[in-house]
Amino acid sequence: MSIRVTVFGENVHEHKNKVVAEIYPDTMHGTIAAALNKVAGISATTVTLQEKDHGLTPEKLAETDVLIWWGHAAHGDVEDRIVDRVCDAVWGGMGIIFLHSAHFSKPFKRLMGAPCN
Repeated sequence: MSIRVTVFGENVHEHKNKVVAEIYPDTMHGTIAAALNKVAGISATTVTLQEKDHGLTPEKLAETDVLIWWGHAAHGDVEDRIVDRVCDAVWGGMGIIFLHSAHFSKPFKRLMGAPCN
C-alpha cells in the first residue's frame, strides 16, 4: 500500500517570476511531487490554488494520507471554507506538512491556534 501524498501549491511564483519558472519548469509543487514519486511506497499528486476548491475537494482529501502545503505569497486567496475542510481532515487523522512560508498560511494558523508571527 502506498502513502498517498497531495502537494498543494500556490502556483503563483512560477507565473510571475521568470527566474522561478526557469528553475522550476515543472512548477514547484510538480517538482516536489516528482521527487516523492521516485520513492517506493509513495504516490504523490498535485493540486493548486487556481483549481475549483483549490483542488482540495472532500474526495481528494479523503484519498490523501499526507498533505504537503507549499505557500508563500497568496495566503489570503485561500477560501475559508477550504481551510475548514483541510483542518477537519487533519483533525480526522490526515497528516500535513507545511513548507517555506506556509507558517503564515490560513490552515497553519488555524491548526496552531496562533498568528504564527
